[in-house]
Amino acid sequence: MIRISEKISILDKKITYKAIRSTGPGGQHINKVSTAILLRYDIKCYIYPNWFINNLKNNILKHQFSSGRFIRIKAKKYKSQSRNKKEAVNKLISLFKKSSIEQKKRKTKKISLSSKKKDLEKKEYIVKKNYLENIQILMIKLF
Repeated sequence: MIRISEKISILDKKITYKAIRSTGPGGQHINKVSTAILLRYDIKCYIYPNWFINNLKNNILKHQFSSGRFIRIKAKKYKSQSRNKKEAVNKLISLFKKSSIEQKKRKTKKISLSSKKKDLEKKEYIVKKNYLENIQILMIKLF
């Protein structure tokens, strides 16, 4: 079990790895050997808080989150499977750490009567000013 925070941890026994063929530079070796790793983790196997799952969905790309329960991470940076496996796990851990930060709920602020009055007075002043400017423009056009 990989512990991220008090409430959140990753069950490493529920992580599945699949070796796939990698693309990109590396020559004949990369074309013949399945060095890329596709990590798959089921988030329904552990009870996570709703706010965490929402953060997770916001922080992950849509193609990495399939059928509302599986996280898929592809690692193909290195030429060896073991290094790619470590990279995929590190990506999963960093994703969970980023999503485990609970956002503070925003409190609505009550506006005082005096500030409401001031706002109304400012609006009245602006309306009167614009009205007078429009009258002056009309007078200039007429004469």
